[in-house]
Amino acid sequence: MTMPQLEAESAQSQDLAPAAALFHGLSDPTRLAILQHLTLGEHKVRDLTEHLGLAQSTVSAHLACLRDCGLVASRPQGRASMFSLSTSAELLDVLASAERLLAATGYVVTLCPNYGIGTTSNPAPADLRAHPNRAP
Repeated sequence: MTMPQLEAESAQSQDLAPAAALFHGLSDPTRLAILQHLTLGEHKVRDLTEHLGLAQSTVSAHLACLRDCGLVASRPQGRASMFSLSTSAELLDVLASAERLLAATGYVVTLCPNYGIGTTSNPAPADLRAHPNRAP
């Protein structure tokens, strides 16, 4: 590979980095459940812990991540904070598109040996495995 090709690949990778970071922020089922619940309107941490059946510390940590990613906002209300989606229309579009994509692919991503249901790590590129039922 030539130096200009490497530079072009690096620039393209950098251009995709924000999108990759967004999808990584959305990659946790708990964060998706919180976002889904917030589509109903703003809620306190306590409301979310009761609805999701999770510890307050877990919900708070995920809300902090979502806030740092710019996906949720908070406002004080007395001693509590009210959380809401910061860009609900755009987020709803992304989630609806994801559902359509999952349906169009037959939810086969759930069987992915790298990222499917039951996987617990984020493998390095050299460690990515091929799906046993798919041709390479």
